[in-house]
Amino acid sequence: MIAKPEIKSNNIVILVIVAALGYFVDIYDLVIFSIVRVQSFRDIGIPEADMRLDGEYVLNMQMGGLLIGGILWGIIGDKFGRIRVLFGSILLYSIANIANGFVNDIDSYALIRFVAGIGLAGELGAGITLVSESMSKEKRGYGTMIVAGIGVLGAIAAYYVSEHYSWRQAYFVGGGIGLLLLVLRVGTFESGMFSQTASKKIRKGDIWMLFTSKERLSRYIYCLLIGLPIWFVVGILVTQAPEFGRALGAQTVLSAGKGIMFTYIGISLGDIIAGFLAQITRSRKLAVFVFQIMIVASSVWYLSSTGITAYQFHWLAFFMGLAVGYWATFVTIASEQFGTNLRATVTTTAPNFVRGALIPSTLLFEYFVHKFSIITAGYIMIFLLTGIAMLALTQLKESFNKDLDYLEE
Repeated sequence: MIAKPEIKSNNIVILVIVAALGYFVDIYDLVIFSIVRVQSFRDIGIPEADMRLDGEYVLNMQMGGLLIGGILWGIIGDKFGRIRVLFGSILLYSIANIANGFVNDIDSYALIRFVAGIGLAGELGAGITLVSESMSKEKRGYGTMIVAGIGVLGAIAAYYVSEHYSWRQAYFVGGGIGLLLLVLRVGTFESGMFSQTASKKIRKGDIWMLFTSKERLSRYIYCLLIGLPIWFVVGILVTQAPEFGRALGAQTVLSAGKGIMFTYIGISLGDIIAGFLAQITRSRKLAVFVFQIMIVASSVWYLSSTGITAYQFHWLAFFMGLAVGYWATFVTIASEQFGTNLRATVTTTAPNFVRGALIPSTLLFEYFVHKFSIITAGYIMIFLLTGIAMLALTQLKESFNKDLDYLEE
């Protein structure tokens, strides 16, 4: 067992606030492309007919960066500390977003989003790990709930900035506030659990440990699978709202930017509700199961809304966001499933691998679009991904009251 040092409550409050603000900037930069996709593509000369596929190309490059960054920052977090990840990741994605404001062709756009993705990969995992290790097992769910609930409001900020400024300026703003946040990070402290293991000669941040035990690997895969539907809803159903709207016979072009905003309002509220539900029932698994049912219901409602209006779409985007609002609970479950010497690796890679899973999900979605239609493809994918997530959830042990002061052997 690892001795747990006492941490003053005011220090914990500061840590939670800083982690929440970091995730706020992270989400701003994560979704800004989805919001300004059409505007920026028109400006750099992308034909309307190519926008959907080119959009998937750029988004997949960003997701690829998240995959690589998840591994990189996770290992750094376990080997050298959670704080270094918080500083390094925000510096990288802030600089990348400033660079994004200068692009003039699709390949440069995609390459810089790839670099930004690498930077974006570290923020949430390091923040959740720090909060989980610094708070009591009975209250850590509240901490991660606050981090996610405040953090996802970054998407709303991204929408309003894009409404009042050009898409280039929207990228500059994202990078600028990220650099400003680095000043706040100076006063944050390292996880006590990590500090206790820092000088010990044990395997830390060794991702291959996930593959040396069948039970450990299965546990990790199940953690990944429970988050599968989340980014399909955000990255496809909402981001491609103009295309889904045409297929549903919408009288006006549905705005992906507004859809993202309302979706993230829903996610913010959903993260809070999921957190409270887990605290009240003392079961994170039950909370996630309820929200997975909501994903199916809200997605079917959206995909069956023939003649959808912009007003209806905004409400549906909100309800779909509410349904996928178990994001913080999902990341907390992943954090609670593994020991201190592997926790940052898992907590950082898990959400980014789930985001990166949008790449194969997109490819499979496109296969079904060409074979059937965009609406039918949406139905198939949401039932498939949610079914897999529910099955994986049944295979994980409840972790609500689990002590985290242990090591993976």
